[in-house]
Amino acid sequence: MTNQLKGIIPAITSTFTDNGEMDYDSYTNLVQTLIKGGSHGIFLFAIAGEYYKLTEAEEKRLLTITIENCRKLGAKSVISVTKHATEVAVRTAQEYEAAGADYLVVLPPFFLKPGAGDIVEHLKKVAGAVKIPVIVQYAPEQTGVSIAPNILANLANEVENLKYFKIECKPPGAYISKMMEITNNQANIIIGNAGFQMIEGFERGATGVMPGCSMYDVYLKLYKAIMADNRAEAFAIHSDLNAILNHIRQNVEMIICYEKKILKKRGLIASDYCRKPTFTTDPIYDSMFEEYYQVIAQHFS
Repeated sequence: MTNQLKGIIPAITSTFTDNGEMDYDSYTNLVQTLIKGGSHGIFLFAIAGEYYKLTEAEEKRLLTITIENCRKLGAKSVISVTKHATEVAVRTAQEYEAAGADYLVVLPPFFLKPGAGDIVEHLKKVAGAVKIPVIVQYAPEQTGVSIAPNILANLANEVENLKYFKIECKPPGAYISKMMEITNNQANIIIGNAGFQMIEGFERGATGVMPGCSMYDVYLKLYKAIMADNRAEAFAIHSDLNAILNHIRQNVEMIICYEKKILKKRGLIASDYCRKPTFTTDPIYDSMFEEYYQVIAQHFS
């Protein structure tokens, strides 16, 4: 595929002030820092980006900031369509395309657990409503929706612009390999799960990763080591990265909380506020986080 999406595409966080209002200055600074630091794209409205805690007006402003800065600074804008109603998701996808998005991610509807047939139709209609490339996000742990690899592979055959898949089942390895086998290596696989299985994922044929944004430069160094086939360096970086991830990613709200703590410690955002309900830390969580942080900070640019 020409102009293939690959590399490190951080899932950007939503930035708030200490009183819970949107902080657009911090958000703009974060977008620009990620791109100028070498990120290949920006992933907006990810699960880890608290899309479910935003107003419609806030979504539109973040969309504009993201697309404009990606276009100006030379990165890909990747926008997630999270609406559960097919009709609304279609209109949203078309609006994002008209706004200038480079790629769309479609999160399968999961509220009240629709059947497999309804999910497939949703994905087909949303992808078919636009011309830009579409990525299906397969996150069964977060959504409770399981989809067999042959179903996704059939979608890739049926819908021309649906050739990308963000795979974050646990474990993802065999699923990725099966997707590559069924599609004759035509599927473009993006690694999820914060890059826990990043080295393995690339060995199985993945081309990109959508991790959190707070340690974007660590993921970039890891990606470069993998691309250079420098396994010793890759394993050393990945070991330190997975150590902190293993502590801060015990659930989704927890990693959102600590991602913001890292971003604030690094001076990239003004506040680490998370809209409620959120994860509540305690002294032991925080003290262990500080120890892991000191290790991973050695890999920051």
